[in-house]
Amino acid sequence: MRRIIRHYVLDTFALYAASQIAAGMNFDRGFVTLFITGGALTVATMLAKPIINILLLPINLVTFGLFKWVSSAVALYLVTLVVPGFKIMQFYFAGMSTKFFDLPTISFEGTLAYVAFSFLLSLITSVLFWIFR
Repeated sequence: MRRIIRHYVLDTFALYAASQIAAGMNFDRGFVTLFITGGALTVATMLAKPIINILLLPINLVTFGLFKWVSSAVALYLVTLVVPGFKIMQFYFAGMSTKFFDLPTISFEGTLAYVAFSFLLSLITSVLFWIFR
């Protein structure tokens, strides 16, 4: 039970952080939709993602696991189908410039927006799970 609650809290925070980092993720009713989406993403991550990984196992073996992001993108797409107020319109990152490095402006629409948000969500959640081990 603690594992499920931990997944829910970290997935919900990762959704919020991803929506603040890049524009294009829409929660129609604000935090209510965010919490519902966090629950749906937790269920999709714990139930649907392992099934998708098994279906994509031959491709994952050939690419040495680099194709695993597809299961995250499919799980995110399934969440958008299930939660009525959650939409991904586009992925727009305004860029960032510091003294040491520059990140360019990035904009994706359609399927690439799901891929970009799934990559950003997996990056955030892996850092959070590493911190709260």
